[in-house]
Amino acid sequence: MKLTLTTSSAIELLKVDQYARWSRHGAAALVEYLENVEEECGIEIEFDHVALRCDFSEYKSALEAATQCGFEPSAFQAEDDAASLEWLQDRTQVIEFEGGIIIRNF
Repeated sequence: MKLTLTTSSAIELLKVDQYARWSRHGAAALVEYLENVEEECGIEIEFDHVALRCDFSEYKSALEAATQCGFEPSAFQAEDDAASLEWLQDRTQVIEFEGGIIIRNF
């Protein structure tokens, strides 16, 4: 038995997860990303909010995300969000959206 979710219902299911801290923009960006993967690959993704919470994390900036993952900017890159973003993109899936960034945990 399957239940097909609309984009807005998937966003709401992410938002009501009491153990996740998705912003509305972040939840929408993640759902849009997953819908694009479905479309490009021609497969249906089973929605599992717990797995999504474990697989992806939202941050306010690339620098915050990269620092949490072990990035250490050099003296020339101090506080450089572009260098942080490039560092993340070399290591994991990055989803940018207005107001933040989501990365696949690694």
